[in-house]
Parts: sequence; C-alpha cells; structure tokens
Amino acid sequence: MRILITADPYIPIPPRLYGGIERILDFLVRGLVHRGHSVTLVAHPDSRTPAELVPYGRPPHFGMIPRATELAQVASALWRRRHAFDVIHSFGRLAALLPILPLRRLPKVQSYQRDIPWTSIARAVRLAGSSIAFTGCASCVFVDRPSGIDTGRWLTIPNGVDVAGFTATTAVAPDAPLMFLGRLEPIKGPHHAIAIARLANRRLIIAGNTVPEYATYFDQQIAPHVDGDRVTYVGTVDDVQKNMWLGQSAAFLMPIDWEEPFGIVMAEALACGTPVIAFKRGSVTDIVREGVNGFACTSVEDAAAAVGRLHTLDRRRVREDCEARFDASVIITQYEQLYDETIRSSR
Repeated sequence: MRILITADPYIPIPPRLYGGIERILDFLVRGLVHRGHSVTLVAHPDSRTPAELVPYGRPPHFGMIPRATELAQVASALWRRRHAFDVIHSFGRLAALLPILPLRRLPKVQSYQRDIPWTSIARAVRLAGSSIAFTGCASCVFVDRPSGIDTGRWLTIPNGVDVAGFTATTAVAPDAPLMFLGRLEPIKGPHHAIAIARLANRRLIIAGNTVPEYATYFDQQIAPHVDGDRVTYVGTVDDVQKNMWLGQSAAFLMPIDWEEPFGIVMAEALACGTPVIAFKRGSVTDIVREGVNGFACTSVEDAAAAVGRLHTLDRRRVREDCEARFDASVIITQYEQLYDETIRSSR
C-alpha cells in the first residue's frame, strides 16, 4: 500500500527522551516500510525515519497563529498528494483532514490518544461517510460516544512497544524495589507511589521529568521523601536506563489520578517481565489482567496489599502476555487490516 501518516510536529520521531505517541509512530512506520509498503511521514523536521519525510512546524508551537500555520501546512501537504496514496492516516489534528474529507474515494483513518471532539467527529463523518474510520488506543477513549448523532466507525487499537528492545528479567531479588516512571505531576500519582512503597515497606525508584508548573508540588510532596535509600530519584532516563530500572524492579506502580488513555510505560514494564500495580482508571482495565500481569487497585492500601501478592505472578508469563497483545508486530498488523477494510469501504 501507499500510506501517508501525519503526526503533530512537537517532538521528533523517534523521541530522544519523553514522547509516547512518537514511539508508536516510530515502530509503526518502520514496520510498515519493512513489510514492503510505501510510506510518507509528515512530522517534526528532526525526525529520523526510513519513510519519505515531509517536515513541518517550528517552535513555538502554541498560540493561535502557530497552530493555524501548522494545520495549514499539513492540509496543504495532504491536498497536493491526494492522488498519490491508497490511505491517509492522521495521528495529528482532525482539522488538518478538512480539505480531503469530502473525497469519499480516498480512505482516511484518524487515531486518538486524547479527549475526542465529538461534534467535530460528527461533522467529519457527514463529509467523509464510510471513507473515514477512527481508532482509540483504549476502549475508555470512546466509551462515552454521544447517542443520537453518527460518530462513525470506531476500533480499539492499543499502543504498544517493540518488545525485542526490552530485556526480559525472569527473576528479581526478594527485596527488589518498586518503580515509578512518568511525569512528576499530581495526576500521574508519584505521591501515591511513595505512600504505597512506605506502606508495603519496599524501596522505591522514581524516574521521570519534572514539570515547571508543578514545581511546588515536587518540592513539597516528592523531594522531602527522597533520601537515596528508601526513595531514590534518578531523574529522566533514556531507553537503556529505562530497560535497566524496570527490569530490576519488583513491580511498576501506576497510581494515576485521571482517566489516562493508554500508559505506554505499562507496556514497557510488561515487556521487561515486570508486573504492573495500577489504580483502576482509564485504560488500566484494558492492560492489566488481574493475577496474570499485575493488579488493578482502588486505593493506596489496596495497592500496598498487592505488593504482597507479587510472588504469585510468573514474570515469564508477564512478558509472554505483552508479546501477544502489545508487541509492535501485533499493532502493525491491526493497522494493516484496518487500512484494507477502509480501502474496501471507500470504493
């Protein structure tokens, strides 16, 4: 197939450090090219890809004028190339598809990792009909679809990881630490992770980037507990360090305080054979299989109790479950099948 994929221009593909969806786009594009498809990627100018790169965007990205300029750049690229592709796949803004939405013989896929603008979706469906399909990275993303309006065809295709890039650790020390990895802001729950570790009497490794607008939160609720012994903060980590820290941990803690669409770091932990203990919100119930690859909990106390049940889990099975559901090859195949279906429905 001839496939054009669009991404927001904020982070290069692949990302250097932080960047969730950019990691998905990286393995998707590489995998599609490896399978013989012709792929064009519209993305950040510093992206490194085997696809043909159409670069766009430049800082600052925020504000009405930069955003409008970026949307116009993508829309222009799509319009000029509208006859050159079998399918258009947008991981960026739906508005960028506006010029090609009425072209019902041109198949289109719009993927969401964020809140969904249902009114805009309904308008897009009226214009595009069956030539557009939508995906969410977890069922929670589109579970609240409004009734009474046509919001089109939806499918869950989860995020994932290139499992081969992670080392499976089949056993850890009895006193292995717990780990938190993510942005250090309240909704991610690092303060809950500290409380869970303390209640379970386990050491905790914290990794992740601080967020300027939550500097007071970090200073008051995280930093006072960091002593280099019971709680250690290692800062931001690259892929090699992430693999090491996750692999040597007894469990990865995901005590989120929001409906997170898909925590890719959960899949990364599972790829290391490391179980996940998470609060039962957002995509957690899609990812965590109770008693197989971790535990979905409702409170700090519940999560601390789950730490005491980690010995009942087989880390080999944790890795195998990740390979079966979240490996890059599995995700790529699901998108290929969706492209085929969308092409057939657009004829």
